[in-house]
Amino acid sequence: MTESKDQVAGLLLAAGGGRRLGGRPKALLPHRGRPLVEHAAGVLRAGGCTRVHVVLGAQAEVVRERTSLPGCVLVDNPEWEEGMGSSLRAGLASLAGTGVRAVLVSLVDQPGIGPEAVGRVLAAYQDAGSLVSAAYEGVRGHPVLFGAAHWTAIAATATGDRGARAYLREHEEVITLVECGDIARPYDIDTEQDLVHLE
Repeated sequence: MTESKDQVAGLLLAAGGGRRLGGRPKALLPHRGRPLVEHAAGVLRAGGCTRVHVVLGAQAEVVRERTSLPGCVLVDNPEWEEGMGSSLRAGLASLAGTGVRAVLVSLVDQPGIGPEAVGRVLAAYQDAGSLVSAAYEGVRGHPVLFGAAHWTAIAATATGDRGARAYLREHEEVITLVECGDIARPYDIDTEQDLVHLE
């Protein structure tokens, strides 16, 4: 029997310092009249995640002051400079003891991925053993959904900027791929040239 989608939390990784953007925290980049982190958290909610945890890092205090993230659990990652892996570990740790059975992970710097893609990945959730990933023309991307049965092993292998990549590669055969190329664009906001994607 498929479990309730309410048991899946959204986890937004928003700690990046924007090294190639002149050191501007990605969470604070303006998009559609508000900070990118607000937009990304809203996408998770609109896609069906009733509980959302947001991992902050670069200029975390400034991000807290300048953004409105009502109902979100804000998680500080003091080791954010180590890369995405540390933020993923901090986010997973923040969900311990909440009763959540799975987590849907998205990145703050991918505004081309909207609620439709989140909802599609969420719909593939079965239970705590689920591993689900959005795919773009068959290539794995974000968002990704990890059942709680995988969290300990993912946290143990999440280092540098790789996040859960190594774990997912090792478990390729059990990942449910959900094609999202028709409804989302998986570009990243990494450089000044990428800012053209922000509105």
